[in-house]
Amino acid sequence: MKRKDFLKSTAALAVMGPLTSFSRFTDELPLQDKILPVLFTSHGNPMDIPLPKEQRKFWMTLFNLGRDLQANYDVKAVLVVSAHWCTRGTFVNISQDQEQIYDYYGFPKEYYDVYYKAKGAPNVAHQVKEIVPSITETTDWGLDHGAWPMLMHLFPEGNVPVFQMSIDYYAKPEYHYEIGKQLKALRQKGVLIIGSGSLIHNLPLAIKKMQANDMNPYGWEAEYDAWIKQQLDGRHVQNIISYETSHKLGKMAAPTPDHFVPVLYSLGLMDTADEMKYFYEEPTSLPAFSERSFILTRY
Repeated sequence: MKRKDFLKSTAALAVMGPLTSFSRFTDELPLQDKILPVLFTSHGNPMDIPLPKEQRKFWMTLFNLGRDLQANYDVKAVLVVSAHWCTRGTFVNISQDQEQIYDYYGFPKEYYDVYYKAKGAPNVAHQVKEIVPSITETTDWGLDHGAWPMLMHLFPEGNVPVFQMSIDYYAKPEYHYEIGKQLKALRQKGVLIIGSGSLIHNLPLAIKKMQANDMNPYGWEAEYDAWIKQQLDGRHVQNIISYETSHKLGKMAAPTPDHFVPVLYSLGLMDTADEMKYFYEEPTSLPAFSERSFILTRY
């Protein structure tokens, strides 16, 4: 099934269940001494996909972060909640072999020659279903460009199993946050969970500037970025959940939910003992766009 068919799916809306205890899911992955971090990351400017890491600071930052993660943690699998897999209801990919999805169109040939090969993690994906029974398992997906361009620098050898969970495009923000909360137990099972999107993502406004050969920000991006950083620093999660109304620029920064709500999964996974660090917060490389990215780490 293609992405457009998923979007048209008539599957029933997933119903949130109560928080699931440790005893509800299998012990196939043993508990670890270290609780894994959680990431929220932009997946980057798609026009930079063919660039080597030496030519793109964001890619090099991800490369160095990946080395640190593998040096300090036993990463058994990576779960990505990508802005580019939007469905009706929530799905988890249980495939052993991951298709690389080039879900962008009209780019030059070199954008389709970039290759990243990683295996899936069916055993971990099944646990996601056990923790949140309303999630539907599927083999009908792979790694889209909200995942593989970022992963190919974070884990360039493709030696960490990877799988995706979809975003219910029609669900309320609270729904995404609550699923994140329910998946916290996976952090102690060696699962690195990544919300991949962008805190500012207004594609029509970005295209308007680009068509005029103007790559300069509009100006309001800095104001909204400063506000969202203030909310993250203060752990004002409810303001972020209510992003459409809690700031005057909320609807302009995120006119559609797909790129913003991945941060709600990351924040749902957060505990009070976690320290938040921005591993990338450079000024935007595109108008109406953000690359602010953070890691939540338990010390």
